[in-house]
Amino acid sequence: MNKFAQLGADIARLWGKYGAAYLSGIENTLILALVGTVIGCLIGFVCGVLNTIPYTKNDHPVKRFVLKLVRVIIRIYVEVFRGTPMVLQAVFLYYGLPYFTNNSVKFTSVWAAAIVVVSINTGAYMAESVRGGIISVDPGQTEGAKAIGMTHVQTMTSVILPQALRNIMPQIGNNFIINVKDTSVMFIIGFPDFFAAHRAAVGASYLYFPSASVEMIGYLTMTLLASFLLRWVEKKMDGSSSYELVQGDQLTMTAGTYSFPDRRSPFDERNPEGEKSVQRESLRRQIEREEAIRQGQRAEQRRDNGLNTQQRGEN
Repeated sequence: MNKFAQLGADIARLWGKYGAAYLSGIENTLILALVGTVIGCLIGFVCGVLNTIPYTKNDHPVKRFVLKLVRVIIRIYVEVFRGTPMVLQAVFLYYGLPYFTNNSVKFTSVWAAAIVVVSINTGAYMAESVRGGIISVDPGQTEGAKAIGMTHVQTMTSVILPQALRNIMPQIGNNFIINVKDTSVMFIIGFPDFFAAHRAAVGASYLYFPSASVEMIGYLTMTLLASFLLRWVEKKMDGSSSYELVQGDQLTMTAGTYSFPDRRSPFDERNPEGEKSVQRESLRRQIEREEAIRQGQRAEQRRDNGLNTQQRGEN
């Protein structure tokens, strides 16, 4: 217990002396992770869409060549930046560019360099996530969009991408949380993030483990809050589950809500209100059939009576 009390006292002393530096590092970390994730998602969306543009042997050879070249470039980009550590990417971009260009090309801002590194690294991961999200959408929807005259761009923007975005939302959140932690490697180029504040506090106080405890608590708090917010966003995107399943017009039954009288769909089984609606509809149809049968019987009886009356008149 004495050790834990000593740890608490050291943490309190560190926070009292370097609390402003820790908070500034947390702010810089969140800004870098958020900006890098947003730009990386845009890069990933562009790469994912370009990587899924269809072409056939009947297309123009120039179109096929350009699309194949684009896919090769995207593949090289994804494999290079997904297969190397972010810390080495930061070193190569921040220190390698001036080394090979005799300082003619270099980053004058550490913020710019850090954002570029995090963005292109995130984009490499998101490119494959977006491609997988687009492929996961039912191909029948693409065929249906083409059947009503929609172009490929219209199909992607209005039909495919909205569904793909919902499918890859967990991966977007996962990349943001990873970026919150992985931005700690940006200290290698002098970026003032949360981990850099820890290194500065350790260098001045020599309290390595208490400062590392502050870091662990801070990163855990940031990632837990991010996870909570992302799950809330996913629920908002899903929308409400309280809605009427059966439409009034029986010729425009919604897909997934129609059910044979003796068989229920999996969707109906998951929604009690949908099950009741289908049962009411089945009962209404049965009553209509019985009424139609009775009307037919009455019409047949009237016809027979008419024939009998006509025969008696002739006699």
